[in-house]
Amino acid sequence: MTSILRSPQALQLTLALIKPDAVAHPLILEAVHQQILSNKFLIVRTRELQWKLEDCRRFYREHEGRFFYQRLVEFMTSGPIRAYILAHKDAIQLWRTLMGPTRVFRARYIAPDSIRGSLGLTDTRNTTHGSDSVVSASREIAAFFPDFSEQRWYEEEEPQLRCGPVHYSPEEGIHCAAETGGHKQPNKA
Repeated sequence: MTSILRSPQALQLTLALIKPDAVAHPLILEAVHQQILSNKFLIVRTRELQWKLEDCRRFYREHEGRFFYQRLVEFMTSGPIRAYILAHKDAIQLWRTLMGPTRVFRARYIAPDSIRGSLGLTDTRNTTHGSDSVVSASREIAAFFPDFSEQRWYEEEEPQLRCGPVHYSPEEGIHCAAETGGHKQPNKA
């Protein structure tokens, strides 16, 4: 893995997944999407997909052999999921805080206004997933967005998004640097 040089004030990237239990319910999906926007995340890329069993097993291989592994894999491949690349000054920690604790019963007591505290059903059907470190964010982003170059994004798009002006395109579902004097917006891939 190549090292990516970033300025100290650079935006941080994280992967956010909206799980099948939320994607299956348009009002819940929209509520999570609005929380992303209202917490000032920049949506860099987004896609909806039906996860293939082998890709899901590979993604969760660190949990193989644990009691919840098979249930998790079956659930995550049971319906469409939505994947986001989110950017923010402290994207990983902010998204994890917004999600709340993994265990729904704990989230309801400790962080009742969190996504999992208010929308989660069980520890598996807990609405969302988020990267837990910069290293896992890079790995997870690559798994869901294989054509996305993190290095190129930091070189070309990040400075424009960080310095603004930025607008959200509901049609594309992403944030773009506002066009100034002929600059093209990034493509969605």
